[in-house]
Amino acid sequence: MDISYIINQLGEDREQYFNAVSPPVFQTSNFASRTIAEMRFKLQHEEESYLYTRGNNPTVTIFEKKVAALEGAEHAIAFGSGIAAVAAAILSQVKAGDHVVCTQHPYSWTNTLLNKFLPRFGVEATMVNGTDAENYRRAIRPNTTLLYLESPTSFTFELQDIAAVTAIAKEHNCTTIIDNSYASPLHQHPIKMGVDLVVHSCTKYIGGHSDVMGGVVCGPQQSIKRIFEQDYMTLGAILAPHDAWLLIRGLRTLPVRMARVAASTRQVVDYLVRHPKVEKVLFPFLPSHPQYELAQKQMRNNSGQFSILLKTQSIEKVDLFCNSLQHFLMAASWGGHESLIFPVAANYTDDRPKPDLPFNLIRFYVGLEDPEYLIQDLAQGLEKV
Repeated sequence: MDISYIINQLGEDREQYFNAVSPPVFQTSNFASRTIAEMRFKLQHEEESYLYTRGNNPTVTIFEKKVAALEGAEHAIAFGSGIAAVAAAILSQVKAGDHVVCTQHPYSWTNTLLNKFLPRFGVEATMVNGTDAENYRRAIRPNTTLLYLESPTSFTFELQDIAAVTAIAKEHNCTTIIDNSYASPLHQHPIKMGVDLVVHSCTKYIGGHSDVMGGVVCGPQQSIKRIFEQDYMTLGAILAPHDAWLLIRGLRTLPVRMARVAASTRQVVDYLVRHPKVEKVLFPFLPSHPQYELAQKQMRNNSGQFSILLKTQSIEKVDLFCNSLQHFLMAASWGGHESLIFPVAANYTDDRPKPDLPFNLIRFYVGLEDPEYLIQDLAQGLEKV
């Protein structure tokens, strides 16, 4: 299916709403039924009916259809945040007594879900070095039901060989879930590599404007129906109609934004990798990266995230560098128009356990600014180190 068709037309029955170019926000909690027979039908087929917005809403449906098509999935279900989507996908595959294998260094709240929340309900998790697919195999137990991937990972940008991990999962009758937020639906298609369920934080590239939160799970019709009937309807972490409308708006410009971000990021990385005050750049699309060939194989292009190790043993110098930047905002998320940094040093406080990442690691996100504008800012900041 053509990307332009998906983004601009799929799911948009414009004749139903006066041929409006932009779909309306169906800002309603309830949908009336004309007869008992109609309401009875809706209650019996709630996963495909408009009865109550906590179930389905027309604006949300348009968004779900588009993301499912971009991922090459049969269906999708949207949530109010990325971690809500991750949680629902994982919960749909585990029960008390089950075991999950996950790549190390995933998104922090995924890590919390697997290692602090789910153990309360009898679900165990083992974190492995996902750069070697065989580590998944070695960690599998008789009660393992799920292999979880995030490729690349959030701060260190380690890849997993998606096809190899899914092959191992099929050998052991395990489900696979991948967080595909880094690559976006445009730059990586995990379903084609055998993944069962794909999750996204739509807050990032899909929204693209830093003004909306959302998440989505994409996969087979039956799997999404199961999530709808159990985890989605029970826990209620729904995507609001207006937020769905904002995410549809974000999808309109996704290809243009991703192309700009990819090109600008390569320029910024090229500058940093040659700078004497940068110890190392963690970026899968660097030819020197140990997984460069795998990145080329399973991703169409890079996106806007990478990390650097600043060449200093002084946390004060890290603070000085980060505080000196004028065109990179210091913030936790990414995927919008603005360039950002997230310094691991911010987690180094007296009242918190030290993270397992070094204090001189700084995650960057390159937005839509001119790359030379960003490079000039980096240059003046690095002079202070």
